[in-house]
Amino acid sequence: MITLLSAPSNLGLRPPEHGSVPGAAKAPEALREAGLFRRFGELGARESGVVLSGRYVDDDDTRAAGFVRNQEAMLDHTRRLAERLGRILDAGEAPLVIGGDCAILLGAGVATARRGGIGLVHVDGHTDFRHPGNSDECASVAGEALAAAVGRHWPAIADIEGLAPYFSAERTAHIGHRDDDEEQEEVRALLGRVTPASDVVALGAARVAADAVAVAGPAYWLQVDVDVLDPTVMPAVDSPDAGGIDASELTALLQGLAPHAVGASITVFDPDLDPDGRYALLLADVLVDGLRDLGSRVRRDGGGVPG
Repeated sequence: MITLLSAPSNLGLRPPEHGSVPGAAKAPEALREAGLFRRFGELGARESGVVLSGRYVDDDDTRAAGFVRNQEAMLDHTRRLAERLGRILDAGEAPLVIGGDCAILLGAGVATARRGGIGLVHVDGHTDFRHPGNSDECASVAGEALAAAVGRHWPAIADIEGLAPYFSAERTAHIGHRDDDEEQEEVRALLGRVTPASDVVALGAARVAADAVAVAGPAYWLQVDVDVLDPTVMPAVDSPDAGGIDASELTALLQGLAPHAVGASITVFDPDLDPDGRYALLLADVLVDGLRDLGSRVRRDGGGVPG
């Protein structure tokens, strides 16, 4: 059974401008208005409420070196999200987390690592692999989440409860970055499989999904950042970059990935950039069609997370 969980956190994002607040925390309710929760309910899914985050603060003028934006609030949200996800997983259900920014991947990482660990399929228009070893500008975990998930960040972020890495690099497949991504060579050298958006177009979504399953399987977490879509299709994101995939390609990709995923998280849709709601409706269509079989082929022996 799919269980919908809202995680309206924007704590890992940079402010759109000094003193302002990112709009991604509004995504769960915007998608609810677009019919996402109702349509999944018609397919038999249930809801499991919301895990609220602390207040977003633009702390650029006060944050000490070696800390990320909103660090304490984000770590608190990560632990509470992990607790809620753990209960859903232990019940043998497939959580579908509607974020929020992609720092919520840490909550999924902690929840699954507590239960022995699984693979990761990371679908994102960026590698999200900025970390202290390759940048002096670490601050926004939304752009650093994959690095943290495989143990390449400050311990406070990447080693919560001594669980680093939350996902092994060898069982991690990344899909969707643009051809000019600055960290792609480092990612290629480390992860089990790395596929740019251009290869999704050239090779086809079904083949790319099958290749990712072969690396991350037999069970994995599925993280989907909607900026994998081209900005001509989905401009309502924090960092839109040309060269992404279209809605039909993302739908087909998710259809290939969803059955073997123990759960999934959806991130960085920004309703502030979608004033008439058209992109929320598009995203609802993609997610319902792409994720309706989430967790359907995962073997669960007594609940919990299979390895």
